[in-house]
Amino acid sequence: MKKKLALGSLIAAGLMLLGACSGSGNASNGSSSSSSSKKAESAKIMVVGSTALQPLVEQAAKDFQKENSNIVVNVQGGGSGTGLSQVSQGAVTIGNSDIFAEAKDGIDASKLVDHKVAVVGMGPVVNKEVGVKNITMAQLKDIFTGKITNWKDVGGKDGAITVINRAEGSGTRATFENAVLDGAKAVKSQEQDSNGTVQQIVRSTPGSISYLAFSYFKDDIQPLSIDGVEPTDKNVTTNEWKIWSYEHMYTQEKIDSATKKFLEYMDSKDVQSGPVKDLGYISMHDMKVVKDAKNKVSEK
Repeated sequence: MKKKLALGSLIAAGLMLLGACSGSGNASNGSSSSSSSKKAESAKIMVVGSTALQPLVEQAAKDFQKENSNIVVNVQGGGSGTGLSQVSQGAVTIGNSDIFAEAKDGIDASKLVDHKVAVVGMGPVVNKEVGVKNITMAQLKDIFTGKITNWKDVGGKDGAITVINRAEGSGTRATFENAVLDGAKAVKSQEQDSNGTVQQIVRSTPGSISYLAFSYFKDDIQPLSIDGVEPTDKNVTTNEWKIWSYEHMYTQEKIDSATKKFLEYMDSKDVQSGPVKDLGYISMHDMKVVKDAKNKVSEK
């Protein structure tokens, strides 16, 4: 009898051990499946292009990743031309641009999708010592085409004008030239490819003039009014201030769920009412006018 009980206990123990091993195997498989799922959900978004848009996308990416730690958003500058070229080639996920893709030579805009995320106002800025705060559009054109070379000719101090232009391919340059030069050729001058660099050069170079996105206007440089119109967000929304552009985030037609989620976040209230306004941009929802790829402006 005792032998039978001992045998029964041994069999029961064996079955329990087998069940434990089986359960352990299932748990291991579940853990592996969960790990694979998490790995599959992780993603990397590469954003390159406009330096005018860069501060906004960097801040939005930082906030976005707090709630989406599995998605890495890498943001770099390089200029609008670089952004459009890179996204067209599939080298990056998103190409930031101050200009429509249709305006860039060598880009097939029909193969890209335009996500407008903000508006940026741009305006002329000078070294604070030149003694000028307002200028006419005609005078501004003459300065950037080399016809006016001394500040005294526009009401400033007697001193040479140093023009700082933006590099070829810059969306900020294209926007400025479309609004100011009206097809005329810019004078040969020093060129820079970054808003931040231009801001520092104008601050430290006597007699200098250039142009910047509003978000780069600082107390140590002097923004200029044009024909008495101040470079303000309100004046941009009605097109009273003529130098402005959309901030585009271009993608190819097919994008993954992570990129779609990030672009939706860029248009969310959190971004449009937060970083967009805090960093000197204008919300798409505040505009009273619209502009097409041929720079034709009309009321909404």
